[in-house]
Amino acid sequence: MIERIINVLLFLSPNVNNINAKWIQNGITIAGENGQGNAMNQFSSSYGLCVDDDQTVYIADCANHSIVEWKCSARIGRVVTRGNGKGNYSVQLYCPTDLIIDKERNSLIICDYRHERVVRWSRQNGKNGETIISNVRCYGLTMDDDRFLSIIDYNKHEVRR
Repeated sequence: MIERIINVLLFLSPNVNNINAKWIQNGITIAGENGQGNAMNQFSSSYGLCVDDDQTVYIADCANHSIVEWKCSARIGRVVTRGNGKGNYSVQLYCPTDLIIDKERNSLIICDYRHERVVRWSRQNGKNGETIISNVRCYGLTMDDDRFLSIIDYNKHEVRR
């Protein structure tokens, strides 16, 4: 069953181009399902998601200004970006829209849309984000096998590498 759920997530994620992805006609909710809000079992304007090898789902929760980690079969999620509310400090996000997992550096790379930056956030200490690209209204991103980032710049209507 979890394989089918992951296949749905892979199909829906803009970060994955998996030709073997499948769609379940009557899908199963694996995160959220308690309406819009800011509790740990809710999302508010969630956008991007990615799935780790251990089937943990990471969700960019834009209106709650956080990245939520949702372990397989969990009833609630866990904020992994410290949940410091919107703001302009390295410990804060302001409307994250997408993310990918950088396995080599054990970090998340996040489109911090309203701050107009892309940040790297360690999955080990998770205390703050390091700005790796500035002055970009990042809406989506991906990394190729050579570790080049490609990002969608919403304001400039372009994809940049």
